[in-house]
Amino acid sequence: MNHLINLTQLSSDFPLIQPLQRGETVLWLNEKRDPSYVRTEIMMKDVLEAEARLRRFSSYFIVAFPETTVLNGLIESDIREIAEMKALIEGRRAIEIPGRLLLKCDHALPVAGSIKARGGIYEVLKHAESLAMEHGYLTEKDDYALLFSDKMREFFSHYKVAVGSTGNLGLSIGIISAKLGFEVTVHMSADAKEWKKEHLRSLGVEVKEYKADYSMAVEQGRKEAEADPMCHFVDDENSKDLFLGYAVAALRVKEQLIALNVKVDGDHPLFVYIPCGVGGAPGGVAYGLQQVFGEHVHIFFGEPVQSPCMMLGMMTGLHDKISVTDIGLTNETEADGLAVARPSKFVGSIMETIVSGCYTVDDSFLCRSLKAMFELENIFMEPSAHAGVFGPIQLVSEGAEYVKKHQLTEKMDNAAHLVWSTGGNMVPEAVRQAYLQTEK
Repeated sequence: MNHLINLTQLSSDFPLIQPLQRGETVLWLNEKRDPSYVRTEIMMKDVLEAEARLRRFSSYFIVAFPETTVLNGLIESDIREIAEMKALIEGRRAIEIPGRLLLKCDHALPVAGSIKARGGIYEVLKHAESLAMEHGYLTEKDDYALLFSDKMREFFSHYKVAVGSTGNLGLSIGIISAKLGFEVTVHMSADAKEWKKEHLRSLGVEVKEYKADYSMAVEQGRKEAEADPMCHFVDDENSKDLFLGYAVAALRVKEQLIALNVKVDGDHPLFVYIPCGVGGAPGGVAYGLQQVFGEHVHIFFGEPVQSPCMMLGMMTGLHDKISVTDIGLTNETEADGLAVARPSKFVGSIMETIVSGCYTVDDSFLCRSLKAMFELENIFMEPSAHAGVFGPIQLVSEGAEYVKKHQLTEKMDNAAHLVWSTGGNMVPEAVRQAYLQTEK
């Protein structure tokens, strides 16, 4: 317990804390949302530069990861309609989700199979590019496929990359760093899945395990990296490069929605629901979406009932100065990527004027949704990804105040609801079957 936290006063100031303490599913609406004002030094030109850098690396990906050939060397996923899932939700919940229900399929992102593939891989690529240019091995005009060589792997082997992770960011960093030739260390918390650790070790990545939670893994990783001048630490809590890598997704979403004939304007609102852990991936995506769609996009973060760190930090304004354990929660959830007790202050501060709200979801829903999505849509997503699926349910059930305040009531039939999937394709078959047979 943080003894500077006066829980009685906080509960009085923020009544939602009490149902949070009881582990209930709640919806918090952000009164500070202001699409015309973004609190960050990050600019849209930075996102465009990140997109350009990823395109420079496309020829490298085609030779290093042939599965990206069909995407011309880009790491991207489809958007598809999930009408069967929509019908099931409406039937089970006796609600109507107005408009179309879509899925951003980041569970199927090539190379690392999760939303973390964008930001994590981008940061490592930028670091590799910088090192190669600094030592005269590369210019922007070169074909970046030259990085896929024994000579370059030997060069990168003199440098180290490290990260603290609950799982999917560690996978992304480990996979791309090992492929380039870096010496890699992933600091993993106790709740990280065993199969993710085993996969990393199979690539020659050093995995350091901690009995404590995510925050301790990050802290130890950061401390070790700071003591080694040859080591680049990917800081999930504070990295601008991670954030930019995630934000690139929004540029591509715009084109994909146009291709699907989905309009986003004053008469056609777009609602986006993104699972949230420490905040980096959903924050970067949300920033990009806000820059692209402005006031017409409404973004909600989904968190487990025992780990609502972003909601708690933003609602109280305390950000990383408050932990979910301070209000008596366990930070234990089947959604390993979302098992985070303290949010990123860097991200939370930016999100203060961008995100529309946060909601909580219980593990039993994640399990039921996982089975239904597989049976109805033939899509397998990790439990954490299903935190997004609960978003439209919460909006329809609890969000009438938000819809009315933003004068959307008459426009809801024209709405598009985009659930942002986050991980799944790399889950081993035996683990998939165990999830599918779990009774909750």
